[in-house]
Amino acid sequence: MCLGAGPVRAQAVAAAPPPQQPLSAIDWLDRNAPSATAVPGDARDPQFLDEPPVARSGSVPGITVTPLADEAVRHVGLVPPSVTGLPPDLWAGSDPDTVSALLADMPDLRLPAAQSLFYSLLLTEAQGPSGDRNARDAFSLARVEALVRLGALDPAMALIEQAGVDRDIAHFAAYMNIALLTGAEDQACARLTAMPYLAPSQAHRVFCAARGGAWDDAALMLDTGRVLDLIDPDMVQRLDRFLNADLFEDATPLRPPREIDALSFRLHDAIGEPLATRSLPRAYAVADLRDLAGWKAQLEAAERLTRTGALPDNRLLGIYTDRKPAASGGIWDRVAALQRFETALGTQSLDAVTKALPPAWRAMQQARLEAPFASLFAARVSGLDLSGPAARIAFEMGMLSPDYEAFAATAPQDMALAPAVSALARGEAPRASADDGMLAAVAAGFGADLARRDLIALARDGELGMAILRSLALLDAGARGDTAALGAGLASLRALGLEDTARRSGIQLLLLEREPG
Repeated sequence: MCLGAGPVRAQAVAAAPPPQQPLSAIDWLDRNAPSATAVPGDARDPQFLDEPPVARSGSVPGITVTPLADEAVRHVGLVPPSVTGLPPDLWAGSDPDTVSALLADMPDLRLPAAQSLFYSLLLTEAQGPSGDRNARDAFSLARVEALVRLGALDPAMALIEQAGVDRDIAHFAAYMNIALLTGAEDQACARLTAMPYLAPSQAHRVFCAARGGAWDDAALMLDTGRVLDLIDPDMVQRLDRFLNADLFEDATPLRPPREIDALSFRLHDAIGEPLATRSLPRAYAVADLRDLAGWKAQLEAAERLTRTGALPDNRLLGIYTDRKPAASGGIWDRVAALQRFETALGTQSLDAVTKALPPAWRAMQQARLEAPFASLFAARVSGLDLSGPAARIAFEMGMLSPDYEAFAATAPQDMALAPAVSALARGEAPRASADDGMLAAVAAGFGADLARRDLIALARDGELGMAILRSLALLDAGARGDTAALGAGLASLRALGLEDTARRSGIQLLLLEREPG
């Protein structure tokens, strides 16, 4: 992160990491995969695991909650502050309910720079907000759920493991859902078998009993759940087919669930009636990254997840180049264009790259993947003496890459936006007239004193994380057409010391063609 002078910059944001190729939080995790955290309670005394039934009914008993003594402050997160540049106390002064609600309401951020900062907020090692244990636990779950919505299931799994899978039913339910979507259900079921009191539902107990080979127990629990209305009738049908596949070989396929959940999704897969993920929440697309899925499904899932920053750029490239396109049109044309460009780049032939780059760039624009493409190839293209459209594209790629400052000096003379984006790379307000629309709004964010005073006050009061979240919301509203919010969002990020994010966001707003709204 670039730090500049400002009223709260020096104290609000931790010292930046040493100069190096910038890494997003997701990229850092991809290179430094966290090991699963051991969860207390997996090796409980066996005498308590087979306790005889004592309940007088099958209904879920009421639970009495007794406040515990306040525990020591925990730091939860996967990426050290030295990497993210954010201080470990960025949430310390905030109200946990307010922050959790803000995380839940955060829209899909349209700018890659904003996405990268949001991941840093979610993943940096930090202590939770002030409040009791329950409130802090709810905040940890809000971070996990935000990652799940983005489709970043591996970091979400690591974070819930660290927060404590057996902390309560809500934590275990979040863990179980992620496990079902990532193919880790056997490990999750082993934990549920050891700690049945954490089961999110009777249906999960049935599923896990069957996964563990206890088919008779699973059938008994299913019948009990059906009789006592502990399991939804539609779920009963799915579980029945899962347990008795041979009885339903010629049966009509089940209707897709009206409201999808991880267990239903996994059961449909297990009974040979997999659900298409294209219309499902983003997290379900992760299932299509498996080798079991067809290549087209893998490609569509990879594009979808890369757009939110959930999939590392190199993983996308690996899937794009896995084999030759099987057809033409749509995604196959994008694959072919990228493969031709990569082949041309490998030959270092100036003519070949000049011909292959424009169609590859258009293909990436269609998929809204210009920034990942730039991160992958900008450095390799920069050494070539390109001309015409290819030279302009190479400059745009450089400005969309993490090394945008170095590329600012290579601006082609015939590109209208070159002076503006070069000025932004230096942290200067570009020249713009009032009727220049987006350019004028971006210029105001770098020139006028538009930083929100309430957000600066939040940072001063120990609520830096909250101030950044609200600034990102302003920035995203600006990207959707609210020019007043755009100027305030950019200026606020700069005032909070997030100069690099502000510069990259301004550049992306000018270079990435996105429809407002």
